Amino acid sequence: MDEAEIQRKRRDHEEESTRQRARLLGFPYLDTRSFEGEIPLVRDLLDIDRMHRDFIIPLQHGNNDDQHYQFMITAQTPRSLIDQIKRELETGGNRVDFFLISKSAYEVFMLRHDPPKETVYDDIKIASEGDSETIESVSETLNTVSTEKVFDFLLDQADKLGASDIHIENLRDTIRIRMRVDGILHPVANISRDRYRIFMGELSSRANVSTAANTPQSGHMQKDIYRDGSSHLLNIRVETIPTMYGQDAVLRLFNFDESLLNLNLLGLTDEELTQINEVISHPRGLVLMVGPTGSGKSTTLYSILNALNNTERKIITLEDPIEYGITGISQIPIDTTKGQNFADGLRSVLRLDPDVVMVGEIRDGDTAKTAIQASITGHLVLSSFHANSTSAAFSRMIDLIGTNPIFSSSIRLVIAQRLVRQLSDSKQAYTPDEATVKYIERVIDGISDEVLARHGVQRGNYTLYKPVPTGEADPFGYKGRTVIMEQLNVTDEIQKYIRGDIEDVNTDAIEKTAKGLGMLTLEQKGVLAALRGDTTLEEIARVI
Repeated sequence: MDEAEIQRKRRDHEEESTRQRARLLGFPYLDTRSFEGEIPLVRDLLDIDRMHRDFIIPLQHGNNDDQHYQFMITAQTPRSLIDQIKRELETGGNRVDFFLISKSAYEVFMLRHDPPKETVYDDIKIASEGDSETIESVSETLNTVSTEKVFDFLLDQADKLGASDIHIENLRDTIRIRMRVDGILHPVANISRDRYRIFMGELSSRANVSTAANTPQSGHMQKDIYRDGSSHLLNIRVETIPTMYGQDAVLRLFNFDESLLNLNLLGLTDEELTQINEVISHPRGLVLMVGPTGSGKSTTLYSILNALNNTERKIITLEDPIEYGITGISQIPIDTTKGQNFADGLRSVLRLDPDVVMVGEIRDGDTAKTAIQASITGHLVLSSFHANSTSAAFSRMIDLIGTNPIFSSSIRLVIAQRLVRQLSDSKQAYTPDEATVKYIERVIDGISDEVLARHGVQRGNYTLYKPVPTGEADPFGYKGRTVIMEQLNVTDEIQKYIRGDIEDVNTDAIEKTAKGLGMLTLEQKGVLAALRGDTTLEEIARVI
């Protein structure tokens, strides 16, 4: 999905939310997209300061022939101001109407009424390997951006590049800035220590972290990003740690866009979607997401929550911290650094009679047992768990709580996933060598020809692809990332391991049984994705 399509979906979602808000507030809703750049502006009715302060814009000015005044307002416009304007203008028989518009629409009109007068800086570019000129150019830009704008500029540029992290690192003579794009860390700039002090000062005030602390700290902040007539909320998790030359900081960026938290947008196969939908359609049970940090677990869990989110269900989440805010869901922050824990939080929220509960992470036996108990007493429980694969998740859970018959009856589905870089359209096909063919055949051994065909692969006829960089817009030959997902559906055969019916409980034994029941492992899914041309074997080896 390209940037324009993402922006369109964001705006569609915002307009629909505004339409619903208008119904609640009792104002007619107005979708301005068809005339935002064309309708003449009414400039002599309200001053610019009031329009900024009270979120109100005149749409039509009364005249001698038609004493009809129209104003565009937002949900933030004071009701007292609306009443005051009505009283003042309706005196003498004038007609006054107010229309509720979205925040993005308001911002577009205000940019026309009061266009910003500011310096335009060059966009940050990601340098290819060995490209010191680009790094020097970006460094110069960051060192010249005005003091009050440099931090916001960096965040805006990181969001524009689709970065998931910004790393601010103290070296002996300079400060290095790197960004993680599509799962890979790229050097971006080397900046002066004056800029570093500005960054840390902003982090201190916005994320509530101390610049003088000699211990690791965690913080959180948010920023509205405005681009191409639309806006979205960027959630930023901040982690700092003291090093030899100063405090290093990592900013994890979560691009909150509720409309994109959708299972259909994750690139899953029909088979994977069907299996997830079948499990979550039941009113009880436990679903676990496993994988390392940065593997997309949270996005998948939130997408499942969004699929379940309707007026008939009570959904509660316990999170450390809350990464996305979702309309219609009760989300509770759990600050484990201040003595709170998921187990106590879960026991408390179960008294609120939820239908669905998401526990941010199962970290200990108490939380695991509480989640299991909740899942057999009429609740659907979703959670993440640190393990390398679905089979390893069972071994780790058994180590945590022992063989447990209740766990065997509660667990419904375990999903392991990774994110791999996706090849861009410039990719080049090639025929693999003999050693690679042997590796491919070893990995896909045991997969039926029918299943291979569903994945677009023919046994014995193998084509792989390599990235072809095409320039500044595509410096690496990859564009975006795609999900590689392993799903272990818990059947009677798998339950035997959990109940203790089988003494040899280890990852290999569980995986062998699951593969015999039709499960495709992460490695198998990855190789099939490479054979389809979605990614490369090198990328699969790096990630999986």
